[in-house]
Amino acid sequence: MDDSSTKMGRWQGAGLMATTLLGTGVFILPQMTIDIAGYGAIYTWLLLTLAIIPVTVVFGALTAKFPHAAGPAYFVEQAFGQVAGRSIGLLFLFVVPIGAPAAILLTFHFVYALTPLSEQGLLAAELGSLLLLFALNYKGIQISAKLQFLLTLAIIIVVIALFSVIQFGLTTGEAASQTYSSVLSQDKIQPNLIMTAAGLAFWSFLGVEAMSHLTNDFRNPQKDMLPAMMIGTVLVGGIYFLCTWVLLRMPMPTDVVAINLQNGNLQSSNLQSSNLAMVNAFNYGFGGLGAQVIGILGIAGGLATVNVYTASLSRLAWSFSKDGVLPRYLSPLNQHNVPSRALAAILIVMGLVIVLAYVANRELEDLIAWVNGVFVVIYFASMMAAAKLLPKRYQSLIFLGCLFCALLAYGLGLKMVYALLLLCLTLPFLKWQQTHLARE
Repeated sequence: MDDSSTKMGRWQGAGLMATTLLGTGVFILPQMTIDIAGYGAIYTWLLLTLAIIPVTVVFGALTAKFPHAAGPAYFVEQAFGQVAGRSIGLLFLFVVPIGAPAAILLTFHFVYALTPLSEQGLLAAELGSLLLLFALNYKGIQISAKLQFLLTLAIIIVVIALFSVIQFGLTTGEAASQTYSSVLSQDKIQPNLIMTAAGLAFWSFLGVEAMSHLTNDFRNPQKDMLPAMMIGTVLVGGIYFLCTWVLLRMPMPTDVVAINLQNGNLQSSNLQSSNLAMVNAFNYGFGGLGAQVIGILGIAGGLATVNVYTASLSRLAWSFSKDGVLPRYLSPLNQHNVPSRALAAILIVMGLVIVLAYVANRELEDLIAWVNGVFVVIYFASMMAAAKLLPKRYQSLIFLGCLFCALLAYGLGLKMVYALLLLCLTLPFLKWQQTHLARE
């Protein structure tokens, strides 16, 4: 029998949602969007936050009406049949080979701010973090939800403090110094660059759909799920906006970023150095300790995001194992009602892929864009399912959600090929599996 005292309420869910979205990108993605869109990065975050709200409402309504561990895969199955639903579920599982190393790599870039490590030492630390994730999830997501709520508060306090110091604490002399915004204001804001930046920044809102896998971990999902998702989403959009504003307002660290005015935008000299922008902002605002504060919060927030996705994926794998899509070996639950075998399998796959990513030395921006492409397909399929499953009062929000997905796909361009290739592989396989099982 479930003990409701061990499950999440509205505010714990909001904290889990917020740290899932803030996680790996809160202290990195604002700078990366500035690198792409210049001053237009401000509009990127504003528009992205407004655009994700209808998607969040639709996911919340679907989750309340169709609570299931398979999340979007179950929604699509209810609307369009078993093959379509399972293909979306497999897309979510197959994004792990790209998403896990991208999230871990983003997280452990903050280790450089704290202590220098060799590449081999960094790889060992990344693999060691998977053992921590297993321990956090073995007894259920509720324990980490409480910790992540406190982490969310810490990140919010730091960002608001930085915003206040840099926005209101500049002296006349400092205000006259060269800032990102003073240089970038010379450039015309380009809509195509804003869309490209949005395609990358979409990474920050991956997690809206992950909450739908955790409906059974809420005490009252019909009452608390949607408010938790909305609070988390709006809060995160505001934090990303403030981080971008902080970077644009602070005096420009010329040793970190190189300006290329010939191309009309800001280009980072390299990804690793541009990741230090928030550290420099903290040092500028408070006179030091930026590496320690931003580094620790960045690592903790990144691991929190990977933690939620690990929990979501293990439950999806467990659901598919019960349905015969994946091996039955993954179906048992432990004494804490956690699919521990599926959890271990997901983490082993993550570990193997992290090693392969290390050997292949892939660019981080490519990994993020490929992951975002897969989630654009998942979100669009969920919006189409909602059009069939939800009452008519949601139709306008569903239309906005579909438009949002279309614009993101345009911004990603050829990076959508990975997602479409996966879809072309999974659909025929599942159709064959369905036919084969029917004959048996």
